[in-house]
Amino acid sequence: MTVTRETVLEALRTITDPVSGSDIVSAGIARAVTVDGRTVRFVLEIDPGKSEAYGPVRDRADAAVAALPGVEKVSAMLTAHSEKAPPDLKPKQAAQPQQQAPQKVPGVERILAVASGKGGVGKSTVSANIACALAMQGRRVGLLDADVYGPSQPKMLGVSGRPASPDGKTILPLRNHGVTMMSMGLMTGEDQAVIWRGPMLMGALQQMLLQVQWGDLDVLIVDLPPGTGDVQMTLAQKTHVDGAIVVSTPQDVALIDARKGIDMFRKMNVPVLGMIENMSTHICSNCGHEEHVFGHGGVAQEAKKLGVPLLGEVPLHLDVRLAGDNGTPIVAAKPGSAQAKVFLDIATQLVEAGAA
Repeated sequence: MTVTRETVLEALRTITDPVSGSDIVSAGIARAVTVDGRTVRFVLEIDPGKSEAYGPVRDRADAAVAALPGVEKVSAMLTAHSEKAPPDLKPKQAAQPQQQAPQKVPGVERILAVASGKGGVGKSTVSANIACALAMQGRRVGLLDADVYGPSQPKMLGVSGRPASPDGKTILPLRNHGVTMMSMGLMTGEDQAVIWRGPMLMGALQQMLLQVQWGDLDVLIVDLPPGTGDVQMTLAQKTHVDGAIVVSTPQDVALIDARKGIDMFRKMNVPVLGMIENMSTHICSNCGHEEHVFGHGGVAQEAKKLGVPLLGEVPLHLDVRLAGDNGTPIVAAKPGSAQAKVFLDIATQLVEAGAA
């Protein structure tokens, strides 16, 4: 039986927090839960003055997770609350317009933006799988979840917990499946809305780019929010972006907005590396019947008309959705599947083109 992050969390919910009286997950004690094959790691973040009380809690949590089918090794660590929390990802004052050349992110060789004109086309799923596929090919990969209003990468990559900060200024990103990741979703609760205007969004994006210790990366993938708004403009104007990929489903209503996304990048002098058709075709898991739910070939025709490559056609498949919900993208969960092969082929094209 394959262990998942959700089953680990369920096991941890059976352990009571001696201070709050609720379970250690609800109390926010259990953090950074990651599943790597048959190995499970998690952290219990506690008040340093109550460390003696939490020793038995750690032992019970370790035993509960070790008893799960499919678990061979458990690493449970106690860590104290940091006196220096990560900086709030918002500006102290409204951002002032400045005329300056786009700058490189320290240690990052290339920045690749993944965008869509319309929401709901699977852009974040594509971003997570491309990141994992590049990591599997030996690239040093980072993933910045720049969709501040709807961050989904922590869920898709199976990462949780508030990032640490050694000095109260820089932020240490989290890592899973070979990908270094930062997201606003790590700084807020899952049910907490981010209600910011444009200047606050721009300030938060610049902080996540320049105040996160990304380390040495071959490529940083930026999962952009849908549309052509403040975040896209800030990224293109303030940061040197080496290329952009536009994701769309085949139907006309999505392609209309995809054209606008490509036009925006061209006006911002960002090279468009290609388009990806997501939910290209659906094959029934019971009978094998193939059906083009959203049409087929629309992105290929649009790419040809706009003079950009078609990087791949990703099928609509239940396994892709289940893998993302379980925190292990399909490329990592089932690397030999036909769905994973599409993403691996896209990653190969990016490497061969020198874009990643």
